[in-house]
Amino acid sequence: MADQQEPTQRLKLPEVLPVLPLRDTVVFPFIIMPLSVSREKSKAAVDAALVDHRTIFLVAQKDKDAEDPGLEDLHEVGTAAVIMRMLKLPDNRIRILVQGITRAKIKQVKRKKPFLEASITKLEEGDFSKDSLEQDALIRNVRKGLDRSASLGKPVASEVMVVANNMENPGRLADLAGSNLDLGLSDAQELLCIQDPLERLRRVNDLLYQELDLLVMQQEIDSTAREDMDRAQREHFLRYQLKAIQNELGEGNELAEEVEELRGKIAVAGMPQEVEEEVSRQLGKLERMHPDSAETSTLRNYLDWMLSIPWSEETPDNLDLKKALQILEDDHYGLEEIKDRILEYLSV
Repeated sequence: MADQQEPTQRLKLPEVLPVLPLRDTVVFPFIIMPLSVSREKSKAAVDAALVDHRTIFLVAQKDKDAEDPGLEDLHEVGTAAVIMRMLKLPDNRIRILVQGITRAKIKQVKRKKPFLEASITKLEEGDFSKDSLEQDALIRNVRKGLDRSASLGKPVASEVMVVANNMENPGRLADLAGSNLDLGLSDAQELLCIQDPLERLRRVNDLLYQELDLLVMQQEIDSTAREDMDRAQREHFLRYQLKAIQNELGEGNELAEEVEELRGKIAVAGMPQEVEEEVSRQLGKLERMHPDSAETSTLRNYLDWMLSIPWSEETPDNLDLKKALQILEDDHYGLEEIKDRILEYLSV
């Protein structure tokens, strides 16, 4: 979601916060995000945060399947966040809207019933120069990449583009762009751990253009599939029309049945690909012809001949030279030189 005004201007960050472990989500500073909470300890942590400062520590689990995570199950770096809104759902879950405040690191986790509490240290943002050519180039590149991803069909909200186009802080832009990428947990956590703004923007730029490559490839696959489907639908429609016209004229029923029978035989004949393509092309010509034309008979004979060839049948080689000589002598009188050449070929 879009980056908003800095909540740190309004809130003083407590040193100890309730902990909300997240199974497969990383929340970045200044980013507003909805979260669904179902575990009893997590709901208790939310209740405690709402009572005291409305501030909570969001941290990703190392193993998303861990039901009761402890210190060893949590990443060291997370995000202190403010709970903006809470809604109780009929299925006993709660829905909260949070906004990240700052990166923070766990110093110590206390298992306090019925939820975890952590003492945290705020991770200060590194400095950046306003007169860096590399920084300016990266900012332009990331803005361009976000715009390109939206044009390729990725759902990027218009307000995100407005904020990105007016964002000059490289770290904030990196967090905004990162929150709008389809990142795996490891990549998102890696991004959260990078304190240097320019280094974080470099990493986001790499991840953004990796995603763009995937989006382009996906669009090409979709386009090819759509073209194939359109072509198949068009051919089906044209065949249907052709049959309707032939039925109306009282012709072509017998030929149409013959073509379908031949098409089935071609499919199971085991022909080499190039041969099958040519035979199918000739069958298509037959399908379009008048049943009584002279060329129809020629094509029928051609197709029958091609189908009579045992394309997928093989016989074992018999290299018995004495038997071969006997067959040659029985079937052919004279021609001794030719017989010798045949036997010489077989012997090799």
